[in-house]
Amino acid sequence: MRIDLTMADFKDSIVRVDDVAFAQEPVLRGDKVRKNLDANSVLETNVYPLRRSFLRLYGCLFVAYLCSATNGFDANTFGGLSAIDTFTTYFGITPNNQGLVAALYVVGNVAGCLFAGPCADRYGRRFGMAVGSVVCIVGAVMQATAHNLSTLMGGRFILGLGAVVVQTAGPTYVVEMAYPKYRGVLTGAYQTCFFLGTIVSTWLEYGLNFVPRTPQWTWRLPLAIQALPSVLVLTFVWFIPETPRWYIGQGKVGKAREVLTKYHGDGNPDSPIVALELEEMQDVIRADGSDKRWWDFRELFNSRSCRYRTFLVACIAFFGTWDLPPTSYYFPLMAKTAGITNERTQLLLNALQTPIMMAAALSGLRWQDRLGRRKLLIASSTGMSISVAIITACTAQQAGRPVVGGVGIAFVYVFLVVFAFAWTPAQSLYPTEVLAYTTRAKGLAFMNLLVNIASVFNTYVPPVAIARASWRFYIFYILWDALGAVVIYLTFVETKGKNLEEIDHIFEAEDPKKASLEAQVESRQITRPNRL
Repeated sequence: MRIDLTMADFKDSIVRVDDVAFAQEPVLRGDKVRKNLDANSVLETNVYPLRRSFLRLYGCLFVAYLCSATNGFDANTFGGLSAIDTFTTYFGITPNNQGLVAALYVVGNVAGCLFAGPCADRYGRRFGMAVGSVVCIVGAVMQATAHNLSTLMGGRFILGLGAVVVQTAGPTYVVEMAYPKYRGVLTGAYQTCFFLGTIVSTWLEYGLNFVPRTPQWTWRLPLAIQALPSVLVLTFVWFIPETPRWYIGQGKVGKAREVLTKYHGDGNPDSPIVALELEEMQDVIRADGSDKRWWDFRELFNSRSCRYRTFLVACIAFFGTWDLPPTSYYFPLMAKTAGITNERTQLLLNALQTPIMMAAALSGLRWQDRLGRRKLLIASSTGMSISVAIITACTAQQAGRPVVGGVGIAFVYVFLVVFAFAWTPAQSLYPTEVLAYTTRAKGLAFMNLLVNIASVFNTYVPPVAIARASWRFYIFYILWDALGAVVIYLTFVETKGKNLEEIDHIFEAEDPKKASLEAQVESRQITRPNRL
């Protein structure tokens, strides 16, 4: 799906700085900066999204997007291979150990969370992406060359270990490099690129299934291909700049100015937007912050505002993971439950879900900035709960009724579209926005830890629970998705239209959610005359 990035599409994406100059919002910051800069020249109002400096910026961001593709390759590779008899027979994979083999990737993720944040903080976002990619390549090679189950399981653990490192450094790089006006689209696109990996892996497996007698290379090749995004990241990461915020945190203001000038100021050293960004970064980012102490995770919990941020990150982790059993791993099993037993049909259904979800996620990107994060997530969680309820009802009544089973599978796709439209972009966008600079890398590592703790449950339990309880197991997800909509409504801060430094000050308010909504109302009142 192609998205045309025009100024009309983004007119609601961020509050114009020259307009905000006249606001009296007590929560948000920037008064000092606005006094020193001519408010009418701060924002380049006719910024062309395809200008040369932005094209270079998009190229840099795409290298980081490949970190998301790394995770996408594994998500569907193992799920597809588990439906191939020659693969499961060769390694002795049975319903009793399938969950454990799948979960070892998650266990590796959990172990990697301990050093993923400090690695990106101490040595830079690029370094984190490079180290994680090296580890991923080692894991992929072990899997592809495995001749016994132990080696396959070891490869999955090591692959998971490297994946969490790139999953921490990658989105941090994107949100800190993105141009403020287009941050919602550019950062949301990170998680959307997850589907680059899933599309390649699922359709490769589907095509190889047509090879007669499915020799070993037909399932070893998909295992080897998992290393592809890591190889690309490792090749190109040395040609992209470090983020200006990381440079500021290291006291390298000159380096930060150079990066901002080249990628945000279109090469103009006197660009007002560069001056504004640089001054705000210097005012907020501390040279002695906890990001300099690899062992110090206290700032995730040592104040009310920090705990509020961490709570929101935890919500994204759990509500975004326990939405439904992981269809990428267990879609063949779910299809079999619905009465679809043909192996090739199961692989085709597994392959179709990924391009559908990517199209939905790309469609939802522009709406992150138009409607805001809260509205989209509330609507999506509500739709997900309704979809799972229909899936559950169809699964309960499908015996001897193939049409009912087919409706259930159809609503699995409806669920995936509703989820991908809002939750897929938000999973990378929202946590990186609400976390402060000093805790961004460690906070994302902590979120990955929570995601993987949740994933251990969601990977290991469903095959056993579905086999024993059948459709009744889905009731948990109906209630959980509905609870997610309520929690988002009551607690989530709206980050639409605010730069990262302004968001920091929203969390200093007595009620951050209320302060963010009031700021949105005032922003609309200020900008309305300029739209007439």
